[in-house]
Parts: sequence; C-alpha cells; structure tokens
Amino acid sequence: MGETFQEEFWSGEFGDNYTNRNRGGEVVSNIFLFSQILRGAHGGETACELGANIGLNLMALHVLLPQARLTGVEINQKAADELAKLPYVSAHHGSIYETEVLRKSKFDFVFTKGVLIHQAPDLLPEAYELLHQASRRYIMVCEYYNPTPVEVDYRGNAAVLFKRDFAGEMLERYPDLELVDYGFVYHRDWNFPQDDLNWFLMRKG
Repeated sequence: MGETFQEEFWSGEFGDNYTNRNRGGEVVSNIFLFSQILRGAHGGETACELGANIGLNLMALHVLLPQARLTGVEINQKAADELAKLPYVSAHHGSIYETEVLRKSKFDFVFTKGVLIHQAPDLLPEAYELLHQASRRYIMVCEYYNPTPVEVDYRGNAAVLFKRDFAGEMLERYPDLELVDYGFVYHRDWNFPQDDLNWFLMRKG
C-alpha cells in the first residue's frame, strides 16, 4: 500500500514542524493522564504506541512502568530519529499499516493518542484491526470524540483531522472487547492540561 495523503502530510514538512512544536511538551501532564488510565490496566509488561512521535507518551509510561518493554511506531523520519534515542524504547520508522512489528508481535497494552483523528476514514477499519491484533490484553485510544463523524479544519489544512466515536466503533466491531474506563482532560485543567482529549480503555475478554 502506498502512502495516503494523510501519511504524506505527516511524514513531510508539516510533520517536521509538529515535531519541533512538541519537543518541549509537558511530560508531567502525560504522567498524570496515564496514571489514571493504568488504574484499569493491570499486569502489563509490554506496551506499544502507534504514532509515537518523539516519545512523550512513552516517556511518561517509562516513569510509571519502569520495567515495561516499550515499542513505538512513527511515520515521520525526524521524529522517529528522536524516538530512537530513548534507550528504553524499541523504535520503528514507517507507516502503522506496513510496519511488521505490529503484525508479528503482541503487547499487553497497545494505544494511540492523537493519531486515529489523522487517519483517512476509509482506512480506520484497518487501523482498528492493527490495534486489535497487536493487543494481548488492553487497547487504549485517546482522541477527539464526536458522536458522529465530522471533519475539522486543522491549521488551515483540510482532510487531515477527523472526529468520531473511535472506541464505540471498535466495541461494535469486536465482540471480545469490553469498555473498562474512560475520561476527558480539559485544556484549562489547572494542573495537568491536555488538548480536550477523551480516552477510552478497552480489554479483550
């Protein structure tokens, strides 16, 4: 499969600029976020992030789960190079749809954070399948929620940001998944803000 428009967008100059903007990102807020999420996910020894960028989420997981073996997949070369510098992360550069580690390995905890919103809508079933098959136990999606699919302008760019009920679609698609917990983090949170994100933790039955 060749790169989609969205993948070309994020692997190119815009993705480079995104990486530069997030280089000083607040890891403390991520630590708090994942501490809430992990209350419902027990006993994980391996975790994998689809669309890891420079690893801010994996940095937070490493603080909370220092013994866990962490893997990150990132399509932007510049970000993947930064990700590979983290000694506790196995970094893989490439599209989530073509990276072999997602098809050959299983992880206790597989997740996305701000990644499904940027996928071509017609490829979401494949993205859901990757999350499902790569997970041994838990799947977490942390994205912009909307009860019905909607496209949103993103910094003057069209067709690169979509809101919908990602978790709900996965729960309907896979009968072996159950919802464990969910939450919302407001951008005006006094202590640990996030970008108005909804997170959903699901477990394989």
